[in-house]
Amino acid sequence: MSELVFQDVPQVELLQWLARGSLKQKLLRTIRLWVWLRSLYGDRQERLALDDSFTYAEWRDAFFSSTHTKGEEVPHLHDSDCPCAKTTQQWLFNEKTGVFAHQWQELLIAHTGITESKLNKLFKQRLFGVTRRSLQGDLETLADLGWLVYKNEKYYRVNKFPPRPITPKHETDPSKFSAYELNFLHEDLVEIAQNHSQKINGIQRFFLQLDYVIPSSTIDLVSNWQYELRQIWTKTPVPPLKLTYDSAKIQNVVVCIVYPVCIYYMQRAVYLCAYGESPDRKTNWYNFRLDRIQHITSLEWSDVEIPQNLHQCHQQSSSFSPDYIAEKMSDAWGFDFYLPSSLMLLRFDRDYNDRYIQNTIRHETFKAITYQQAQSLIRRQVTQPQHQKTLLKILVNRSPQDAYYQVCYRRSDNGIMMRLRAWRPKCEVFFPYELRQSIAADVAKEFQLYHQD
Repeated sequence: MSELVFQDVPQVELLQWLARGSLKQKLLRTIRLWVWLRSLYGDRQERLALDDSFTYAEWRDAFFSSTHTKGEEVPHLHDSDCPCAKTTQQWLFNEKTGVFAHQWQELLIAHTGITESKLNKLFKQRLFGVTRRSLQGDLETLADLGWLVYKNEKYYRVNKFPPRPITPKHETDPSKFSAYELNFLHEDLVEIAQNHSQKINGIQRFFLQLDYVIPSSTIDLVSNWQYELRQIWTKTPVPPLKLTYDSAKIQNVVVCIVYPVCIYYMQRAVYLCAYGESPDRKTNWYNFRLDRIQHITSLEWSDVEIPQNLHQCHQQSSSFSPDYIAEKMSDAWGFDFYLPSSLMLLRFDRDYNDRYIQNTIRHETFKAITYQQAQSLIRRQVTQPQHQKTLLKILVNRSPQDAYYQVCYRRSDNGIMMRLRAWRPKCEVFFPYELRQSIAADVAKEFQLYHQD
């Protein structure tokens, strides 16, 4: 085992493989995993004096200085010679690694889209200035990736390295790394794509089928808009756009001046998330369906047509980013992240829940609660006395054995409304009370369609 030597440089391909998802979000941890591998399998100068089987505590004592904390807290700067004092930049760019900072930085920015200022901040952070729990998580990740074997409460070095992307040191073309640029996918899909993107014994075993409602007559138009937006996003600064948009919401063609932020595939179509003017002028943010865009004109920031809120966006562009959108979508269930949010209380038939709802992921805020907690939520959230009294009376007639959930959702989000319709009649909305009444009215109309005299 000791004959294996890990000398891979931290090229983008390798880091993307180690990240198992978004390299941009996991950059520091991924670089730390690379340092772990040098400490476990490096040459004589780098390899730690460890047996081929070891515990976390044994690795800690061999890697850090004797004054390094053995507790759970983040280590303070206790010893300038302790590895926990070294910055990310010091780990990456030195004579041992042979990595040229400028070239490496250019490739990473091209691959991940991370900003230079953000990268410089990460460079200054202490790479191993983290908690014991984080380092224990690193060990578990290395075992999952096949670099270690865990058994009998110890980690064992392997006698064969797992297959991994190895980039020649002279490779400098960012386009060569596009096969590993998968961070736009959900991390579960990234792992599937990495494992099954290639044929196995000549047979393709993984396929991805999308529910895509865009008619074939507008497919080329959508492709053209995606290409044009890609060209627009290469400009510095990114210009505002004038969109001619056929809005289903207001049933009219409208002109909107916006700042384009990013593209999402969601709810069986492709959308441009943009800030500025919405079709109904009620929100600053809006998701424009690409196949409904009729025309795009690029404007100058000095143009007198630019609304005041867009000038503010231009001055504070960091606040109007894909990261902001992702954060807002994590706050509440629904793609229309700019709509106001409310708490919803749901009840599912126990059998339906056990078959199709439990152990599934709907949203971060979608949480199972008890019958008693449902009662408390109604008392706390429904402030209109008569509505509260009505809902508590209804709840008394429902089984405590049924499944109850609370979720924070975006009000009037069309995708959420469609999901609730799909769950009927196995799902009941208790509150918001107005939503419950609206659903009841829809059910009554639906009954009339099928009712036979």
